[in-house]
This record gives sequence, C-alpha cells and structure tokens, in this order.
Amino acid sequence: MITRLDDYLVHQTPYPVAQPGPSDRNFYDRHWMNGFDAEGGYLFEIGFGLYPNRRVMDGHFSVAMGDHQWAFHGSRRAPKERQETVVGPLEIRVIEPLRRLQVVLAPNEQGIECDLRFTAHSAPHQEPENRMHDDGHLIMHNTRFTQMGRWEGHFTIDGRRFEVRQAHGTRDRSWGIRPVGEPQGGAPGLMNQEPGVYWVWSPIHFGDVATMFGTFEDREGRPTQVSADLLPLYDDPAAIPAQGEPGRVAMRNIRHAIAWHAGTRWAAGMTLSMEDGQGRGYEISMEPLLRFQMLGIGYTHATWGHGCWQGELVTEREEWDLRRVDPLAMEFIHTHQMVRARMGDREGLGTLETLVFGRHDPSGFKDFFDGAP
Repeated sequence: MITRLDDYLVHQTPYPVAQPGPSDRNFYDRHWMNGFDAEGGYLFEIGFGLYPNRRVMDGHFSVAMGDHQWAFHGSRRAPKERQETVVGPLEIRVIEPLRRLQVVLAPNEQGIECDLRFTAHSAPHQEPENRMHDDGHLIMHNTRFTQMGRWEGHFTIDGRRFEVRQAHGTRDRSWGIRPVGEPQGGAPGLMNQEPGVYWVWSPIHFGDVATMFGTFEDREGRPTQVSADLLPLYDDPAAIPAQGEPGRVAMRNIRHAIAWHAGTRWAAGMTLSMEDGQGRGYEISMEPLLRFQMLGIGYTHATWGHGCWQGELVTEREEWDLRRVDPLAMEFIHTHQMVRARMGDREGLGTLETLVFGRHDPSGFKDFFDGAP
C-alpha cells in the first residue's frame, strides 16, 4: 500500500502512510471550515472527512441565508493517496500548509458551486485532547487545532452568484477516533447509564485578538473538559510564528451561561467570563445573528452522517426552510450560530456551537429531547 507520501519523512507508525496505526474502524481525518460576512447575510460551512478503515471519503458544502439553507453532499470510496482530497466536484486544496487553503465546488447537477480561498490570521491553536469512554470502551480520542482567518471568492446557488470579500471565518483540523458511520452491532453501550452530551464551543474574532472557548459538561453542569484562550491575530500571514503559539494567554476560572429560546435547545445568547494568570477579568457577551443547521454538513444526519457508505461516488442536494424545521427533532438540535460579541470596548464576530442531548440541570433540560422552560 505504498503511496507518494511514503517518500517523505512523515511516518508515525511502522506502517505505510495510507494505513492508519489504530485499527479502530472509526479512525478519521477531517477538515471543517466556515465563513460569514459582517452583516450576517450568509454563513457557509465545509466539512470534509476521510475514514480509511471504513474506506469512505465524504464532503459537504452548505450555506444558510436568511430563513433558508442549502447543502451539497458527496461521498466516494476512499482513495489510497492521502493528498487526493476530492469527492466528485468538491475539492480541498492546501495551497500553503497552515496559511492558505482553497475550496472548490465545480459546476455540477446539484446547482451549488463555490471557489473560496482561506487565508490564516492566527497561529493554529491546539485544543485539549478529547477522550470519552463508553462502559470501558474508548469511543473518542482525537486531536484538533483551530485557526482564524478570512475568505475571498464566491459561491453560487442555482445560478445566483454571491461575492465573498474579506469574510471572517474559522477552520479546524481534527483526527483520531470518534463515533462515525454505521453503528456498531452487538450489545449497546451504557454511556454511564444515562445517554447525553453537553458541548459548547465558540471562537470569536475581535480584530487584533481572538478568543477560543470549549467545554463538555455532565448532567449536573460540572465541566468534564473546559478551556479558554486569548490569541493574537496577524494582518500578514507571513508574520504568524512558524511554530507554537508564543502570544497565547491561557485562561482560568472559566464560566459561561446560555439563555435558551423557550421550547428549543437553540441558544438565544451566551455570556462568558474568565481570568488570565494575573487575575485580569474578561467578560464576553454574544448575540446570535444567523442560525446554521449542522446536518447540512453531515452532523446527526440520518442519511449523510459522516463515514457512512453511500456508493462508489454519490452526490445529492438538500435544502430547508429554517422557519419550518422542528427544533426538538434530533437532527435539528445541533447548531452553529453566527454571533456578534462584545468584550469590553472590543466588538467581534464568531461562531457559537451548541449540542445538547439529554438532561442538563443548569439549562432546565430534564429529558432527552425536551425544550427550555
């Protein structure tokens, strides 16, 4: 299984690059990216994943504008060459690692196209390692870095072209093990006797600095993982440090509170407070401007879930009227929202991700899918 990358000094296991070290069928390697304009007119997202032990590669491009969302989905048999990041008309190109990427969705029968170029404005920020067990079985163990940037280019929907000029955006790269694809057979896991997840994640671009926040909590609201950092932003990508994050400021005493829309699990706003190592306090408030349903790029999608076998090459189009979706249907609970944020005299733009299934006492959620009081 020798491929072109085997000619580089990049090996991390005794195996060829195309053969993952872990034999877990849920091993994955994934791009996620988003972009939005300052007025909240659109929010686009890209998801692109490789699942080598499932022999699947899939990709998604989705746009929310106003009360509507469109999505392109594609899936294929995974190639052996890791540099071949193409699913039908959708391609991810790494122009300059950690600095510039391009996403191209060529003309296709689904009527959704794009040519978008991402330029980094921060160093890649490595987030805390994620680990999760289900009754002693490791079901999540991954690494992720997040990076702020700007977008240029355009996207097209049914022949209508939208220009993208200096749009704010965030991307992440993650790899490792996480639940993907068709569910495993045999006896079901226990998930600590009570299924559920509480995940909140929010990167915010404040012009000269960015903030990063993420947390998992248990049913009582106790953090099982929490981190927040302040990062410098750079107007010139050439000024970004070649390695490491020398300007990173790690936060402590991190607390957040979400106001939920009644009868839903969609955030109506969030506040975040934290302190740096010298005890200086930071208070951030977030106001949602535009909602994006994450099933548009495969998350909690009944058909286009990540890593599911669709065929040798399959593409499809979907669209939703966001006013008519059921907020408590499982596939519509997971959202990203474009938010306007304030931190002291700074105003910024960013993303607020919420994914909450099951009981969560501080939010007032009592059952698996009930809405906020």
